[in-house]
Amino acid sequence: MSTYKDIGIEKHGHVGLIEIRRPPLNFFDISLINQIADALEEFDRDIEIRSSVLAAQGKAFCAGANFNDPAPQEQDASEAKGDPADGLGSINHLYIQAVRIFRNQKPIVAAVQGAAIGGGLGLAISADFRVACPETRFSANFTKLGFHPGFGLTATLPELIGKNNAELMFYTSRRVTGEEAYRWGLANELVPQDQVRAAALKLAGEIAECSPLGLLATRATMRAGLADRVLAATNHELAEQTRLRTTEDFKEGIKATAERRVANFKAR
Repeated sequence: MSTYKDIGIEKHGHVGLIEIRRPPLNFFDISLINQIADALEEFDRDIEIRSSVLAAQGKAFCAGANFNDPAPQEQDASEAKGDPADGLGSINHLYIQAVRIFRNQKPIVAAVQGAAIGGGLGLAISADFRVACPETRFSANFTKLGFHPGFGLTATLPELIGKNNAELMFYTSRRVTGEEAYRWGLANELVPQDQVRAAALKLAGEIAECSPLGLLATRATMRAGLADRVLAATNHELAEQTRLRTTEDFKEGIKATAERRVANFKAR
């Protein structure tokens, strides 16, 4: 099996495990999403693997993008100061990698032991199932940042929990607890925090006991068109994010979040 910089991969019988290794918060960028997509494609090519688990080290599953990190070395200081999203690199390229995740062929169980925020929520929802705990927090915090949802969430979240619950998460940017997520169907199982990964592996193992050809065919039917819907959603999301990332409100939202205070938005 391949070796990756920011993830580890293992084989547990017919279950493949991907572990994000950027603790404690496991912030994502293009490189991390690309590595996860590469690993899933590697699992697709491995006839012995029938399902997979996406897990993470540290206290968070994925706390989203770290807008407070400096921009990459190739960008000058004025660019980094002017656009808090520059540290992500090209968001367009990031979403291209994200759509690759939705095109994988085999079922995924996400072991969400902590926060899944922003794009981290999008990553958790790219899986077929989520195992959570009371300490888990799901949040689409984009509007609190003065931003627009991304990672295909405008397509995937309403399909999973209903349009109105998705609107509630988008419009308030609130953190949804593991218990509430379980009631909504955002989490499929709720277990103690120290049992999240084991429960995810158990569920993936139950899936892997089924016929591999039957699994591939059934999942292809159930997720037919999903990746294309996500692609269409990310194209629109990207346009809105590109527009909003130039605004004063976006810079204020990022600053207020970093300073743990209520933002003073001015609609400009």
